[in-house]
This record gives sequence, C-alpha cells and structure tokens, in this order.
Amino acid sequence: MRILLTGAFKYTDEQIEYIKSLGREILFVQDEREKIDFDVSDIEGVICNGLFIYNSIEQFKSLKYIQLTSAGYDRVPMEYIEEHGIEIHNARGVYSVPMAEFALCGILQLYKQSRFFYENQKQHKWEKSRTLGELAGKTAVIVGAGNIGSEVAKRLKVFDVTVTGIDITTDRRPYFDKIEPLKDLDEQLKAADIVVLTLPLTDDTKGMFQKSKFDLMKNSCIFVNIARGQLVVESDLIWALEQNKIAGAVLDVFEKEPLEKESPLWKMNNVILTPHNSFVGENNNTRMFELVISNLERFCNE
Repeated sequence: MRILLTGAFKYTDEQIEYIKSLGREILFVQDEREKIDFDVSDIEGVICNGLFIYNSIEQFKSLKYIQLTSAGYDRVPMEYIEEHGIEIHNARGVYSVPMAEFALCGILQLYKQSRFFYENQKQHKWEKSRTLGELAGKTAVIVGAGNIGSEVAKRLKVFDVTVTGIDITTDRRPYFDKIEPLKDLDEQLKAADIVVLTLPLTDDTKGMFQKSKFDLMKNSCIFVNIARGQLVVESDLIWALEQNKIAGAVLDVFEKEPLEKESPLWKMNNVILTPHNSFVGENNNTRMFELVISNLERFCNE
C-alpha cells in the first residue's frame, strides 16, 4: 500500500520507520499548498489536512483511504469521497483536551477580569475590582455535544455550571445535564450565561450565529467560538459586542483568517482573541500518531 504523508503532521523518524515496518511504502509532501509534481494515480492512502484544497482529488485514481489531521471535514470534497466509497477519518479526540482547556481559560479570564489586573500590573498600580464574576450557578449552552463539547462540559461541571448540550441527537451523555435538539436552540440561548460553539461547519451551519441569535442572548452572556469562524456572521457579532447585546467573547476562529488588522475585535477589552491556536497541546503528537496507526491498521486488516 502506497501512502502519501504531508507536513500537516510532524512525524518523528521513529514514527516514519514504524509506518514503514507495517509494509507501507511512503511518499512525502511537506507543503500541501504546492502542486504535486509526481504521479499520484497509484496512491491508496493519504494522511493530510488541506491537501485537496490545492490539489485535485480526482488525480488520486486509486485512493481508498484518507486520514485527516483536523477535526473538521470542511477542507475535503466530501461529496466526491462518498460517491467513490473512500474511507475517511478525522482527528477525533486528538485536540479535544487543549481546546476545552482553552475555552475554560478564556471564560475565566473574562469573569475574573484578567486584562484589568494585567494592565494594572504593568503600571505597578494597586487597584481592586469589586465586580468579578463567578462560574458557579451559571448555565452554559454547548452547541455541538460531540467529543470537544463533552470535554468542555466535563470541565464546566467541576465549577458547578449547569450544562445544556445542543445536538442533532438527544441521547443522554456524561457531563451534560440535558441534551436538546437543534430546533430548540433559540429557546436555550435565552437562558444561557455562556454559549460555546463546538459544532462542525457544514452548509446548514454556515452563518448560523447572526443578529437574531445574539438578540436572544442575555446582555451578560459570554460567547465562545473554538469551532469554525464561518459559523458566525462576524459583522453581527461585532454589532452585538459594540451594542452590549452580549458581555464578551472568546474567539479562536474567524470568518477570514488571518483576522484583518482593521477588525474592531482587536481593540475590544471584552474580547479574548487568539490566532486559531486553541487546538495546540503538548500531547497532540502522541494522540495523533496513535489514532493514525489504529485507523490505518484497522483499514489494512479488513
């Protein structure tokens, strides 16, 4: 089996040798954005992220297997993959822990006004704040109650937060007080003190969070997006923040990345803003490689 690896994942020499020891012939492309300059018609497996944004999947005529290094499927031509019966796996569970920790970190920064104290520290200024918030007793609505959402819920429950999940299926699952269907999202938003997006980007979810959704939220609500920027109409989010329709936001993803330097979001004191960085964690490499090997061996042994 010939497998194409890309620079989307940083392999150690030992990991490369382990894949070879399984009897796999390996080809390697460092930069997925560059056009592949060799014949890929006999490649059966690909481990990548955005390779098919820049290279046509149709030239991979023997392709049977794709392992993504991303959690989302929005960077691959899913219609073509399904039509051709290509087996595909995402990086389920690999980034859930660091992303959940990031979400909680951002929420706590806003509740505990860390920016206020940081600015005072720089000025050697001793000034108390009498308006710090508490997580205990709050209600969080997590839109997308999958692996990442469950890790967020797990951490919020430790802080005595009531956690509601919104998902296409409503089966009970750990760490959520209840799971509600997507059709009831609007009603749940009205009760939320914290809204966290962890759902995938699809044609149905693109632009889901726009003015009408922010209008439903409390003006004390914290909005968190660690999923995909295009789930949100960014101009409507900016409006909601400027008009105090919501209290603040924790944003790791944006409609257009990198975020334009002129965006008002950069200068908002009630926004925690990072450059699509929440997925980074010290154990990602180990988790990713274990998943790669597990899925690859299962596929090859079927």
